[in-house]
Amino acid sequence: MGENDTRTLDGIGIWGGGFTGGLVGGIAMGLVLHLGANQIELLGGLVPGTGTAVAVGWTVHLLLSVVFGLLFAAIASSSTVQQLLVTFTDYVVVGLLFGAVLGLFAGGVLFPVAMQGAGVATLPLPFLPVPGVAAELISALLFALGHLVYGLLLGAVFATVNGVAPVGLRERVPLER
Repeated sequence: MGENDTRTLDGIGIWGGGFTGGLVGGIAMGLVLHLGANQIELLGGLVPGTGTAVAVGWTVHLLLSVVFGLLFAAIASSSTVQQLLVTFTDYVVVGLLFGAVLGLFAGGVLFPVAMQGAGVATLPLPFLPVPGVAAELISALLFALGHLVYGLLLGAVFATVNGVAPVGLRERVPLER
């Protein structure tokens, strides 16, 4: 965008970008968690009285991904934050920051509260081929990586839905006639 360009986000772009970005980011993050250390099954195991832990884990994870995507949309579209967001890269960086903060909140607050509600004192880590502290470290690293992947894609999709394209793409494909 040029120096004199102005951009106004509309409701469809804001909430559509938050929903779509949350869903796309949630799928990618879920794949990191599921394939990396089967953490999606652990999430599903925290919901008492449910069926297949993997299916429940994916359902809960994607619902939360969309909810947090909508929260990101509300934050990113606020007038204060909009003054800071100009380029595609700005949205991606804010998405990464959001993902990092969300990971700290989820790991430090949401997950422990869910564990307490399910009556689980510690999580078993039978899904990793290494025992003890090494398994916990790998699990924590994958959890952090998953949240960064979520934030990166959330910011990128939100920007794209709202018409903010990467510089290289704008140079190759004119967006306006």
